[in-house]
Amino acid sequence: MRAEQWRPTGEPGALAGAPGGPGPADAPEAAPGQGLSTDLLDGVRQWLARSGAEPTPARVAQALREQGRVLGDAEVLGAAERLRSELIGSGPLEPLLADPMMTDVLVSGPDQVWVDRGGGLERAAVAFPDAAAVRRLAQRLAAVAGRRLDDARPWVDARLPDGTRLHAVLPPVAVGCTCLSLRVVRPRAFTLGELVAAGTVPPGGDLVLRALIEARLSFLVSGGTGTGKTTLLSALLGLVGPGERIVLAEDSAELRPDHPHVVRLETRPANQEGAGLVTLEDLVRQALRMRPDRLVVGEVRGGEVVHLLAALNTGHEGGCGTVHANAAADVPARLEALGTAAGLDRAALHSQLAAALSVVVHLVRDRTGRRRIAEVRVLERDATGLVRTVPALRWGADAFVAERGWERLRGLLRAENQEGNGGRSG
Repeated sequence: MRAEQWRPTGEPGALAGAPGGPGPADAPEAAPGQGLSTDLLDGVRQWLARSGAEPTPARVAQALREQGRVLGDAEVLGAAERLRSELIGSGPLEPLLADPMMTDVLVSGPDQVWVDRGGGLERAAVAFPDAAAVRRLAQRLAAVAGRRLDDARPWVDARLPDGTRLHAVLPPVAVGCTCLSLRVVRPRAFTLGELVAAGTVPPGGDLVLRALIEARLSFLVSGGTGTGKTTLLSALLGLVGPGERIVLAEDSAELRPDHPHVVRLETRPANQEGAGLVTLEDLVRQALRMRPDRLVVGEVRGGEVVHLLAALNTGHEGGCGTVHANAAADVPARLEALGTAAGLDRAALHSQLAAALSVVVHLVRDRTGRRRIAEVRVLERDATGLVRTVPALRWGADAFVAERGWERLRGLLRAENQEGNGGRSG
């Protein structure tokens, strides 16, 4: 689809939001085994630990008999499932993490569990027996991720084998109780059509985004935490032509584009001796040697910005990434701060930025918690030589609304497409 086939129309109206997911996390009906006393379950745990046995129904029944308790089949099965969930699963959080709509699960106390299904935070009717149970779960998940979490190293930021992002902080750094944050990664990327249906992209806005990918313009997706930057970028990368090679460099492997040729690189922390550290800057340098058609930095947050801008200025068209920023207008200042910290002076940074980057797509969460594209901006240099962003499109309930930078953006899309640089339109 050519950019000129789409025209921004309509005026902004009421915000469109994602279709509501399930309602508040109502308490599920009590399952068999939930009514067992904590002391009784502790006794079963200790018996299983001493014997080294798995929490199978038969073993749980044997442990209960040895404590002088004989329960029915339903109670034994419920106790076995509860113990299995705690010992090798995610404990009380397991049903929440299994919810296909879930994006975040946050624990700040034994009875303070919050979830986000895409419509903002809501309290979940899930509780841990005590603060010690939260700590045990955090430490076990950290061990599954191959990380250490104890009094000497009281926080961890890691990725679980299924891709879930884990962050945990132990007391006394976390006051009162262990704080546990789990960011759920979808098994597949959203399609652009699904994002339109959810209200993240306004009607017709997908045509502009498809043209952006076809034109191989370099762009950044900006926004605050939890605004859907990774989700949108994954969907856009799915539009890249199947003959192109995408190389991803990420701190935590969260991008999951639906594309046949993706190479994934992930950073690595230092080991206990302080050796083996692999930074995002290292990954960007290595990615440049891997013949990328599209170089993607999951999140630009440090010195890698220097290598990314250099790459985009040396023939690596269509590169992209995400960056934290409160507003699209703040993106040049954010990149300037990162580049300065990496040793690149201000003038050089803006010079490279002007030549390397074309578009910023900015995401926000509105007051109802819905994620949406607030605006699309193009970059230009002012009279002083510094780069600034110029509004091209802004959110409208019925369609993107054109701003003064639209003609420039349309010209970029048309010019690049006419040169024959486009991929498939997805």
